[in-house]
Amino acid sequence: MAHPTGASELGDGRLGFDRRVRLEFHGSKISSDGGLLLFRELDDVLGLHDLAEVLLSETRTGHNRLHGLVGLLRQSVFGRLAGYEDVNDAERLALDPVMRQIVGGRAVDHQAASASQMGRFETEVLTTPDNLAVLADIPGRWIDRVYEAAPPKWITLDMDSSVSPTHGNQEGTAWNGHFGCSCYHPLFLFNQHGQLERCKLRPGNVHSADGWENVLKPVMARYAGRDILRLFRADAAFALPALYTTLEAEGYFYAIRLPTNAVLQQRIAHLLKRPVGRPPNHVRRLYGEFEYQAGSWDRPRRVLAKVEWHPGELFPRVGFLVTNLPLEPEQVFGFYNQRGTAEQYIKEGKIALKWTRLSCKTMAQNEVRLQLHALAYNLGAFLQAADLPEEIATWSLTSLQTRLIKIGARVVRHARAMTFQLAEVIISSDLFHRILAAIHRLRPSPVPI
Repeated sequence: MAHPTGASELGDGRLGFDRRVRLEFHGSKISSDGGLLLFRELDDVLGLHDLAEVLLSETRTGHNRLHGLVGLLRQSVFGRLAGYEDVNDAERLALDPVMRQIVGGRAVDHQAASASQMGRFETEVLTTPDNLAVLADIPGRWIDRVYEAAPPKWITLDMDSSVSPTHGNQEGTAWNGHFGCSCYHPLFLFNQHGQLERCKLRPGNVHSADGWENVLKPVMARYAGRDILRLFRADAAFALPALYTTLEAEGYFYAIRLPTNAVLQQRIAHLLKRPVGRPPNHVRRLYGEFEYQAGSWDRPRRVLAKVEWHPGELFPRVGFLVTNLPLEPEQVFGFYNQRGTAEQYIKEGKIALKWTRLSCKTMAQNEVRLQLHALAYNLGAFLQAADLPEEIATWSLTSLQTRLIKIGARVVRHARAMTFQLAEVIISSDLFHRILAAIHRLRPSPVPI
């Protein structure tokens, strides 16, 4: 850190097993995150951060601004994508040659933002109401940019809540009996490609569906004028009459799980009788459907039931769905069961990006951190949605981070050129160039004049 342009002043390092081996540390010449350059190219091809440059408001005063807002935003997002979830990591990343290239501008020849600069950016600049609102909108704007050239023929929205444990006295933290910890209780909305349409940080003691309108309705507004099929899935926490009415008014087909009650059980009493004869060694599934109107509903709706008799179990497993899908019950349950992928997306965000690391003091500051993690998550999801080579087409975000991003890179500078020499271990030169070609195929067609 004290010698950014050369070797450490501690001198050579020697290893006892072979005295010919010599160790040197060149912090500003070597990076462990060479694969981030691919994501920087993806950012450039799609023009993602160009949107932020137009939308974010500059709140810093004075003239001593070493880095622009977009450069700081890139450092925040790309750092999280590489697994650096804390701004304290900026103290080292500021000298990293790949991060300096990603930030651009003055950082290329000097250094990226320091930890104190990143801290002020995330806790002061981005926490203003206007900038926080922009951050919440950017994931959706990015998704629109990705599918600008080839709009989707349908959209499936999956809504789910999650837990972000807290370990201090942060504003909004509260005990949640369901999760058994003090936490925040964020709400997420994904599409069928695993991209995060919108998210919202909430206090830890709110209901799972609290504030669903603030997350769902802006996304609905973005898709309102498009001629596409619209679908929605959610678990029993979102079995709300107001949600049904909203979805129906906007032309969405939905499948939402219903909590079991005595009235519903009575309607399928004939399916709950144990089948006659010797139990088979496989699961026996029975389906039913009927019209049902709860006391809080404005009208009757279609309800489906699935009864599963499992070998060795005395009582059946019963599930109910409320839906307006014009499909057979077995097909509707098959569609609903795919909702489990949303839980996997949340798990990926927790493991790869550590987006539960919300340790700032105020609610607004932690909301900013969550939104920055959302942008990093989507940047990874956009690459996953590209026509990638078969060898990596099924890689998870965690695999992309540990195998693709974590490529050793050495920078060699010349008078008019800069060369990054990349380690060829997991990712070969041929595979790297095929990934780069897949990214370039995402470039939108030029608009005719």
